[in-house]
Amino acid sequence: MKNERIYKMAFSRVYPMYVQKAEKKGRTKEEVDTVICWLMGYDEQGLQAQIEKEVNFETFFAEAPQINPNASKITGVICGIRVEEIEDPLMQKIRWLDKLVDELAKGKKMEKILRS
Repeated sequence: MKNERIYKMAFSRVYPMYVQKAEKKGRTKEEVDTVICWLMGYDEQGLQAQIEKEVNFETFFAEAPQINPNASKITGVICGIRVEEIEDPLMQKIRWLDKLVDELAKGKKMEKILRS
């Protein structure tokens, strides 16, 4: 039930929090967009369209052009849970995104964040 609430939450409500978290640590909105686009396969226009349509997380991920093949290399702990051990595919993708924004805010270099 808890996951269902997250899935139905509008991505456009959470996106400003991702940006705010990064900006507090000296990173930029453009860098947040870069990590989102890297993970999801959206281009800038596609990302903005999803934000403007106020889609929920479930739709945001379902309509993603292509999850990056290197996304499975995203490992570590977010909210006390190892992202690589999350069994629910949608929740794992959401936590991958959370992890990328966390790494950005912690000052990791972009090439490390993007697993390149």
